[in-house]
Amino acid sequence: MSKEKNRVGWSWWYTALLAASVLLYLGQVALFRRPGETLFYLFQDFAFLPVQVLLVTFVLNALIARREKRRLLAKLYMVIGAFYSQVGNRLLELLLALDPEREQLGRGFLGVKSWSDAELKRLRASFAGSGQGIRPAAAELERLRSLLGAERAFLLGLVENPNLLEHESFTEVLLAVFHLTEELTYRSDLAALPPSDLAHLAGDAQRVYRLLSQEWLSYAAHLRANYPYIFSLVMRLHPFQVKPDAVVGSPTG
Repeated sequence: MSKEKNRVGWSWWYTALLAASVLLYLGQVALFRRPGETLFYLFQDFAFLPVQVLLVTFVLNALIARREKRRLLAKLYMVIGAFYSQVGNRLLELLLALDPEREQLGRGFLGVKSWSDAELKRLRASFAGSGQGIRPAAAELERLRSLLGAERAFLLGLVENPNLLEHESFTEVLLAVFHLTEELTYRSDLAALPPSDLAHLAGDAQRVYRLLSQEWLSYAAHLRANYPYIFSLVMRLHPFQVKPDAVVGSPTG
């Protein structure tokens, strides 16, 4: 009903504006008695109308859409930053401890200076094939379950954010994390699991590790380009290094 009222309201405004334009043109002809000139300028306005439509529809709308997309991405990366601060970094730390290639991945950051497209592409390639050696035992699965269970409410709050649907790769991260959380929750005794089930859970952990690492790279690159002061802290605290340390210039950082 409200949509129908809005449609009727807009139709009334369109009719009123069109009638006002006709009355103004008629008034101009009646007052100045120059119908030829009025018709000339009327057609001149009509000739420029396609250009106006082009400017408004394509140029201005594109600029507005780009601006809105930038604002949306800024909000999304705030949420992604909160995710890594609250859960993601600790989850990465637990999974990295199980990766036999951890030191090799850490050395890959030493050659990254400007976070250029080429450097980022190289890091992505190194992370794409990582995590295959992750084979968590029962005690390590218990630590993962404890962390994810404690942060379940926070993760659910992220899912309720409709803007996250616009960020496909981060949505994939959340889905993988939630799947691993459910898999671990439904098992009462992790120490009694058969090798086949441990292998299944290892595959879920590897998926989380791979997606989480890839998304972290995108997040770090975004901070490097837009928020260098936040990027500085992230570089001091990220779990891919041996001993993260927030102190600037610390020999252990």
